[in-house]
Amino acid sequence: MIPNTGKLAGCTLFITGASRGIGKAIALKAAKDGANIVIAAKTAEAHPKLPGTIYTAAEEIIAAGGKALACIVDVRDEQQVTDAVDQAVKTFGGIDVLVNNASAISLTNTLETPMKKVDLMMGINTRGTYLASKVCIPYLKKSKFAHILNLSPPLNMNPIWFKNHCAYTIAKYGMSMCVLGMSEEYRGEIAVNALWPRTAIHTAAMAMLGGSGIEKQCRTPDIIADAAYSILTKPKSFTGNFVIDEQLLKQEGVRDFDVYAVTPGHPLLPDFFLDEDPDALTDTIEKHGGSAAFKGGKAQASKDSSAIAETFKLIQTTLNDEVVKTTQGIYQFEITDEGTWHIDLKSKSGSAGKGEPSVKADVIMSLNGDDFVKMFSGKLKPTMAFMSGKLKIKGDMSLAIKLEKLMGQLSSKL
Repeated sequence: MIPNTGKLAGCTLFITGASRGIGKAIALKAAKDGANIVIAAKTAEAHPKLPGTIYTAAEEIIAAGGKALACIVDVRDEQQVTDAVDQAVKTFGGIDVLVNNASAISLTNTLETPMKKVDLMMGINTRGTYLASKVCIPYLKKSKFAHILNLSPPLNMNPIWFKNHCAYTIAKYGMSMCVLGMSEEYRGEIAVNALWPRTAIHTAAMAMLGGSGIEKQCRTPDIIADAAYSILTKPKSFTGNFVIDEQLLKQEGVRDFDVYAVTPGHPLLPDFFLDEDPDALTDTIEKHGGSAAFKGGKAQASKDSSAIAETFKLIQTTLNDEVVKTTQGIYQFEITDEGTWHIDLKSKSGSAGKGEPSVKADVIMSLNGDDFVKMFSGKLKPTMAFMSGKLKIKGDMSLAIKLEKLMGQLSSKL
């Protein structure tokens, strides 16, 4: 891990989305140096599903050795951002670092993404980053540290990162384009960089997206906090970089990355927007008893129809009133060369079998037969299948995540 050096002592960091997750981890790392942290986030009251508020984050920051200012900020609201920056300057005398961490995500395709979600992602990710930067820049120009750090990916134009969630990619790349432009616009005055994880990071958002068990494939936010600390303690000449956390930390001399793993030794889920070597990744995952969800080449349809039918028979045996009551979803599967199948977890005691459900499905999943069997036998994580393009999902994503619980019940039987 990267040790604290005290270089951020007395510096003021304005961090969006710092009430939890990655934003809070960066704040706590800086607080150990004795930094001033402006927590610019929306959560003022406890959320029923998400941990932490701006006030609980402030308590943790103070306990870690820093000073904290909790500000209720929706980064889409220009007045709220301006007021928070003014309050920060009044309280701490200026702003030295801006961390654009606030983000929104919806991993849905074009027809399945409501314009309300599109506006949310564009408003928070791209516009929010631009707005916070615009308001902070006059004060950053006065600082001897002067850093803007965006939690955004390298600009990878591989179409695979657009085809399944075009709106999210555009919104996230907007943050990266701010780095591209502003690093040149303010070269010599303000360092502007992007930071992105090589692997999935275990946050509340990842837990909601990936479902139960996803944390085993993740690293903790501490790896991002250490990488951010390394960037923010560099001179202004370090600018215009799209940094990957693991690569930077290796350059800094870090050798033990198990300290960042939620489950040391478990295969890790690569993050979005990074092209991995499919063969090398497959070998790593399979050595750990995982499945080759990222194996290269065109997906091959299952030649064993009986395996599909047998899987659905076993699914039927697990259905009961309790499963139906807790799920309340109807699932349709379009399986390559095997046709349409369904699982009804909304009607009576549930049903599963060949053909379309009797009423309109809430979720439609498309994949090949081999991957279907692997998913329900626990050999292929739905999140990995989805991220790699093996699994396509239309409809209610929250219900899609609920189905993973049923898969967990079946894995011991298949």
